[in-house]
Amino acid sequence: MSIFDYLFIYCLISIWLLLLINIILSLSGYRYYIKNINNKDNENYNLKEYPSISILVPAHNEEKVIERTVRSLLVLDYPKEKFEVIVINDNSSDNTEKILKNIKSQYKESSLKIITTTKENGGKGKSNALNIGYKNSKGEYIVVYDADNTPEKKALYYLMRKILKDEKLAAVIGKFRTRNKKKNILTKFINIETLSFQWMCQAGRCQLLNLCTIPGTNFILRKSVVEKLGGWDINAIAEDTEISFRIYEMGYRITFEPLAVTWEQEPETLKVWFKQRSRWAKGNVYVLIKNIKNIFKNISKNITFDIIYFFSVYFLFLSSVVISDVLFLLRIFSDIPISISSNFNLLWLLAYILFVLEISITLAMEKGESNFKNICLVFFMYFTYCQLWMVVAINGLIQYTKDKLLKKETKWYKTERY
Repeated sequence: MSIFDYLFIYCLISIWLLLLINIILSLSGYRYYIKNINNKDNENYNLKEYPSISILVPAHNEEKVIERTVRSLLVLDYPKEKFEVIVINDNSSDNTEKILKNIKSQYKESSLKIITTTKENGGKGKSNALNIGYKNSKGEYIVVYDADNTPEKKALYYLMRKILKDEKLAAVIGKFRTRNKKKNILTKFINIETLSFQWMCQAGRCQLLNLCTIPGTNFILRKSVVEKLGGWDINAIAEDTEISFRIYEMGYRITFEPLAVTWEQEPETLKVWFKQRSRWAKGNVYVLIKNIKNIFKNISKNITFDIIYFFSVYFLFLSSVVISDVLFLLRIFSDIPISISSNFNLLWLLAYILFVLEISITLAMEKGESNFKNICLVFFMYFTYCQLWMVVAINGLIQYTKDKLLKKETKWYKTERY
């Protein structure tokens, strides 16, 4: 066999393995969905107790979205005397502070607290802003929302109800939806991606492995656990994934509550999307490298699975997709010697069908999303949006490696708002 044959086998095993894992997660997510909608507890709305909550909102130059977010938080369906909203105005140079002060003057009796940082203690990223916020909080529980979020009225209640059921739960994550999904084809792709990720990688892992990862927004944490952890890692730009790993190391759990919904704004241009997703990829590589040594220790199976999964996505799967794309093009434009590739086209077609199937399953779990237009987009998505992800992941790896070699300080890129 030639070197091309070995490369072909490597790509085949890596790609199909991850596709099969994802289809299993999708089916598990469907089981979680069925279990959730049949849960009779959903009909009972009143809690026996309402613990105090501190809602943290990191905000750096968020004048376009901050007013809508804060106003939606102040009217959440939770006893007003039991929660405070802390906006960390993180070294903003626009009208964010002015807008916040105006809101506070209108809600004089509300527990809206504004913390404005300086160049000395602020402007260092989301993790640093969250640390400042929680150290100034009074609640027994910490809830985090991004500055572009509009949570549904019962979101806070559902998060609290879930975490009170089990003392071993350190965190409960909610669901986020795309507010501007109809803006253009990019936001439509992002909408499909976020729904698929939540029902496949969050609900699926929760059902199958009792495992979840904290997203960047719409989640609740026990403040006592945050204090034990020493807050968020200021060197992590994927601070949500990083703190999830440390929570599992401490022996706690994280679970998913799809009834707690927030609506967020997604990037509307490829340039903004590329920068945001590159930051995510770079941040996840940081978390992987930081924790990969733990795979050889006697640690939680949750961490082991995620380490293997992250490694598979960012190294095995990524390299396989790149190599397979190159082989595919070479077979079209040249006559490379692959002796075992008689069923190459059939195997590629089956992988494509499997991809469409797993995304379609997750769309079926969201009311109104499993429509003809979205299914057509899924068929098109494989050749466009998914290929762009490959470029993003490579860019994230390059940025991480470059920063390490040059010993650069990690810089936070704030997603542009509209």
